[in-house]
Amino acid sequence: MQKRHPGFATKVTRELAEAILPDVETLIDRLLSAIFTDNPEWTDYASVPRDDLRDGCRDYLTRVLELLSGRVGELDHADEVVGAIARHRAEQGVPLEVMLRTFRLGGRIVWQALLERAEDTGVAPNDVLDAGTATWTVIDELSSALSTSYRDSEQERVRHDEQRRNALIEDLLGRRAGDAGFAARVARELELPAKGGYLVIVADVRPDGSPALVSPRTALDALGFRSVWQTKVDTRIGVVALEQRDADGVIARLRPLARGRAAVSPAVSGLAEAGSAYALALIALSMVASNATELVSFGDHYPEALLVRSPDLAQRLVARNLGGVLDRPARERDVLLETLVVWLEEDRSTANAAVRLHCHRNTVLNRLNRITELIGRPLHGRAAYVELSLALSALDLPQIGQSAQSG
Repeated sequence: MQKRHPGFATKVTRELAEAILPDVETLIDRLLSAIFTDNPEWTDYASVPRDDLRDGCRDYLTRVLELLSGRVGELDHADEVVGAIARHRAEQGVPLEVMLRTFRLGGRIVWQALLERAEDTGVAPNDVLDAGTATWTVIDELSSALSTSYRDSEQERVRHDEQRRNALIEDLLGRRAGDAGFAARVARELELPAKGGYLVIVADVRPDGSPALVSPRTALDALGFRSVWQTKVDTRIGVVALEQRDADGVIARLRPLARGRAAVSPAVSGLAEAGSAYALALIALSMVASNATELVSFGDHYPEALLVRSPDLAQRLVARNLGGVLDRPARERDVLLETLVVWLEEDRSTANAAVRLHCHRNTVLNRLNRITELIGRPLHGRAAYVELSLALSALDLPQIGQSAQSG
């Protein structure tokens, strides 16, 4: 919108406006009466005290008359008086449509006052027409300024609310984790239950900025699960309220949405425990290869989680139980490791392992004997079963497996 010099109003218009400026309190009374009697269903000033509303009407009507009289040097889209009104009413929750209606009513009242003054002073009809054109030019441009300022204020409020929401989630998951009082306040502000089960979901944000988990909030809303989400530089985090429902439904709904790495914590009993759940979700995420497309549940990987929490011990466990096998050439190493995995999965049945491996039972026995020779320990017994299973699980973990096999 271009700025207008006060010369857009004729001398007669300026004189008429100047003459009715002292009567602005009377015009305010007329405007307030019109607001609450002309289409009252459009009136939505319940959040505005009556004195405050009167002050706003005074500021607006005075501004219109100052512009028409030439007291104000220019008219533009960044009018400071209208901007202040817009910001104040936006904070009070008054709809923009209600404000625009008030501006139109105010314009009608100013025009009627100009007509009355013109009639009393015998102003020529052509000059009255010029005054009408000038009046509605001012009203139109102030209404445009109102819309711009109001929407700018709304956007700023949304940004502020988003920043505050992110700060609350950040503190809930970080430095104020476990603080029951803080969790209760967060629950009220974010409209979440303070008690009942919760999950925390962590997903990568890929280098191109796209999420590794596509529209999870929309999917959960459709199932009636309340959730809040926060995006960091390379991670998107969700806090999901289970409200006495089973976590399996959430996990099953989210798995098909994975387009990269994502992980889900075990369920915790309340929002105050969301920080612990977040830490466990990060552990689960670290179990997934960086180039994988998978949502992994912490609850399915407790042994691996123990290994991730103690990487030095995990590497020692691998070296103690599989070191000799890992030192062999790649082809032999891979055959022996596959045989060991299948044999353990088949409850140490050589017959069943042979079927899965498409070889003779004696071949399986020969490979197992070779593994025993390389690691220098028997494969049977409870301790061997536990240690071998954990060592093989460790090999599947990105941060442990690559180091063990390259070493």
